[in-house]
Amino acid sequence: MPSSTSAVRRVRSDKSGVPKPWQMFFSGFLKHPVMVGSVIPSSGKLIDKMLAPVDWENCKLFVEYGPGVGTFCRPILERMAPDAQLIAIDTNSDFIRYLNHTIVDSRFEAVHGSAAEVEAIVAERGHEAADFVLSGLPFSTLPAGIGPAIAAATQRVIRPGGAFLVYQFSPKVRDFLAPHFARIDHDMEWWNVPPAQLYWCWKD
Repeated sequence: MPSSTSAVRRVRSDKSGVPKPWQMFFSGFLKHPVMVGSVIPSSGKLIDKMLAPVDWENCKLFVEYGPGVGTFCRPILERMAPDAQLIAIDTNSDFIRYLNHTIVDSRFEAVHGSAAEVEAIVAERGHEAADFVLSGLPFSTLPAGIGPAIAAATQRVIRPGGAFLVYQFSPKVRDFLAPHFARIDHDMEWWNVPPAQLYWCWKD
């Protein structure tokens, strides 16, 4: 069940030299192009379609990999229940500092770390499992072994009935997902630059 408007705290407005989202995103892409994957944030249509299958009423822990400047974080928080938590994991410390400074919500935490460490990160925060995990990481360009490690760890950390939500610009990502998830739904979002492959990997 989506939270009430009052439960969602607004983004902190601070004019003391804090970069704008597009400046942070572009800077992050230039520093780590193989980790960011695109120079343009996801479209609203992609966000809505990607999050549509989520069972918000029964979602207590949502995890996002590679949150960047929070393009998905804010819509997720708007949909989440007041007692749910969103953990965003990124290897880019600039993004982590930016998110923890600009998103002021007690349900949110940005963590500096690898998505392959998701099980430890979830356990350290008192959770047994995640309900849903979202990723826009470019699996096909990650260092050797990292993509398979992330897919395996994600399958283990998701509760039965939950799902791994993946948006990607290359269909090769399915090669990383199929060994770990028997049921995978697929769609495309053409109203995005570039058009994106969307996958919902369910843990039955």
